[in-house]
Amino acid sequence: MAIKITEECINCGACEPECPNGAIFAGGDEWNFAYKTSLSGTYVAKSGLTSDADASHDPVSGDLYYIVTDKCTECVGFHEEPQCASVCPVDCCLPNEDYVETKDELEVKMHSLHP
Repeated sequence: MAIKITEECINCGACEPECPNGAIFAGGDEWNFAYKTSLSGTYVAKSGLTSDADASHDPVSGDLYYIVTDKCTECVGFHEEPQCASVCPVDCCLPNEDYVETKDELEVKMHSLHP
């Protein structure tokens, strides 16, 4: 499953540079699929969202750091554990029970983001 950042977030920013997929953004910042991936052109995410990889999307949160579910692979293919959770000083990076994915599904997603 993807990881989520809870309301306990203190906006320290420790998680953002650790994400190999560029799935973490500061509250209020727009996001795109191309950031920290090898994507270009049109991309179709697992959720069905179709977008130009460089197109900006509205922030998921206006106040706190947030994780774009369509880009989160729980660091599968890069690390043994989600790096955001391992560096978070307040333990607010937790599994997102609304987006359950198997390790195989996460690996497929990782390869789709880094073809």
